[in-house]
Amino acid sequence: MLGSGFGGGASTADSAVSGAQAGSVGDGTARPRPGTNSDPSLLSAPSPTDAATPVPAPVPPAEVAPAPVSGDVGAADAVLAIVNEQRASAGCAAVAADPGLAGVASAHSADMAARDFFDHTNPDGQSPWDRAGAAGISYAGGENIALGQADAAAAMDAWMNSPGHRANIVNCEFTKLGTGVHDGPGGPWWTQLFGY
Repeated sequence: MLGSGFGGGASTADSAVSGAQAGSVGDGTARPRPGTNSDPSLLSAPSPTDAATPVPAPVPPAEVAPAPVSGDVGAADAVLAIVNEQRASAGCAAVAADPGLAGVASAHSADMAARDFFDHTNPDGQSPWDRAGAAGISYAGGENIALGQADAAAAMDAWMNSPGHRANIVNCEFTKLGTGVHDGPGGPWWTQLFGY
């Protein structure tokens, strides 16, 4: 279930892919700024299972949003720098690193690795906004995921060559970013979580 290829030989994957191959990126997901009347049908890659899947009880924030581990910090800083270069080229203000979003993103990357899935919605049916809400974050706006890119530059190249992901990166309304990277066999797993 891989979509068309894009730059660097990587492939895009639809949001229903589980156990995706290295070099994949999931479709970018976005949510309108809280309080806006944006048409949800225009959002990037809505999950067809969101309405049909019951949402489990929220996990306590300490379990959902652990602090990024030291290995994540260098990669997250590199992603942030490249994101802000791309945003400047698009005429957008820089996003600031957000530790709360980073904790949720790190937890999602680790969860994808531990439970062998590759999707914006975890096997418990939790969307990025469910996971952020469980961590007490109400300002999450968009998520990008990737699998198998060796470093921040490769992950960013894959995302920038995918329209849905690029749209999240250069969405001038986003002001915050948390990045989580989990290394291990079959990875690394990358998650960007943007916020308003």
